[in-house]
Amino acid sequence: MLFGRTPRLPTPEQALKGRLALPYTVPDRHTVLGTPLLGPYPQGLEVADFALGCFWGAERKFWQLPAGVHTTLVGYQGGYTEYPTYEEVCSGLTGHTEAVRVVYDPRQISYERLLKTFWESHDPTQGFRQGNDVGTQYRSAIHTHTPEQAATAQASREAYQKVLTSSGYGTITTEILPAQGRAFYPAEGYHQQYLDKNPAGYCGLGGTGVKLSDPFETNWGASCPTGIAPAPEVTEK
Repeated sequence: MLFGRTPRLPTPEQALKGRLALPYTVPDRHTVLGTPLLGPYPQGLEVADFALGCFWGAERKFWQLPAGVHTTLVGYQGGYTEYPTYEEVCSGLTGHTEAVRVVYDPRQISYERLLKTFWESHDPTQGFRQGNDVGTQYRSAIHTHTPEQAATAQASREAYQKVLTSSGYGTITTEILPAQGRAFYPAEGYHQQYLDKNPAGYCGLGGTGVKLSDPFETNWGASCPTGIAPAPEVTEK
């Protein structure tokens, strides 16, 4: 799997076993927003988890939103290996994606607006790759925290598939799965807000140029209430 030409997900039996705690420390504060990365977060905030390719550029897409994002952090999610390292994730033997956790204030920005940023910031039809970045860790995914988030995410995927199809793109490969049972492991400190620390650093993220209509101008978000997912405090064991 590590050296094969076609990336494929490992089975639970094939995956690396991991460890009982993070083998590194995570910074206390967001370098741009100045807010705690791991909490505690103010009451009333919610959490959303997205994977859309290399998490360096993906995280920046969300912290640059004009209002409502309290903090962002990058990590590993959706696989089997407990408390993995970056090198282990890149081996293809953990099953994890490179993910971004967005902690946001629903009074200032909606889950639908975060989904619009998610879809428009990458090509969700590419399977185990994003541009020149190839591997299972670059697959597109949404991990939802409530049934409401799941319904909204599904509706947005259907709406975006229609406009992608009309623009000549193929089938969306994005996973939409419950976050429950799929732990989010914060990544190493040097990955957090990487493109703030390294403004000229690599960003392989590129969208299709196809826009998703505002949910309140169409019907994809009309029947799906904004998902309510209280933002958890992430701690090291």
